[in-house]
Amino acid sequence: MPSSRNWVGALLLRAPTPLRLIRNVPVLGELVHRISHRVLPEDKRVWAQVEAGPAKGLWLELNPRTGQNYLRGDAESRVQEALEKRLRPGMVFYDLGANIGFFSLLGARLVGPHGKVFSFEPDAEVASRLRRNAGRNGFSNIAVVEAGVWSSSCEMTFVAADSSSPDHGTGTFMQGAAEATGAPVRCVALDDFARNAPPPDAIKCDVEGAEVQALQGAEKLIEERRPWILCELHSKDNDRAWRELLRRFGYNFEVVDTLHILATAPREM
Repeated sequence: MPSSRNWVGALLLRAPTPLRLIRNVPVLGELVHRISHRVLPEDKRVWAQVEAGPAKGLWLELNPRTGQNYLRGDAESRVQEALEKRLRPGMVFYDLGANIGFFSLLGARLVGPHGKVFSFEPDAEVASRLRRNAGRNGFSNIAVVEAGVWSSSCEMTFVAADSSSPDHGTGTFMQGAAEATGAPVRCVALDDFARNAPPPDAIKCDVEGAEVQALQGAEKLIEERRPWILCELHSKDNDRAWRELLRRFGYNFEVVDTLHILATAPREM
């Protein structure tokens, strides 16, 4: 049974778009949906190699229903291009909100065996999947940090993504939330973390609305190390506050795509 499910999963992952659109057809789509979930559970994952782009050839444990962008290699393609352009062998790369590790894996390839990737992921289930992805690719230069990133090192209530996010990519931290809505999770301030780890040359940040808090906990690193920072910003208010904080340290900004901004600054001021 597991082998047949693997075969079905691999087939679904590679199904052409017109075939996948059957699920939108009234009645027939609902029937296909029910049958597919009976044959292939929602939590089923299959191994596949990225087919194109800077991450071509990397192995990922993918959800057959949602992993097509990863498989094709076009997931956030402008972000991939920015990493490929700027990450160099020997660099230290912090991946904040690493999720299943697509960009951590790409970063590990680019910085090479003498570089290091620290992948911060607060969701325990997703962090386990990230470790499997790193292991399958043989990347010993990835360290998975099972923690969130915040303005201080503390414990926060983490609300994991529900079933509408198959890869659990939209979990959030809540301040003052009732315990019933989430679970306590360790958070680290990057200034504290870097006391016992190599400081970053580069940071990728996708922390679902906590972008400003992540920077507030890294002001010493920003001032002294001056890493370039590639960040997904989740609101206009966050965008404004994030830029204001970095302008204090002389950073400049470049639009990568509709959601991502690259912040860079001279190493010396």
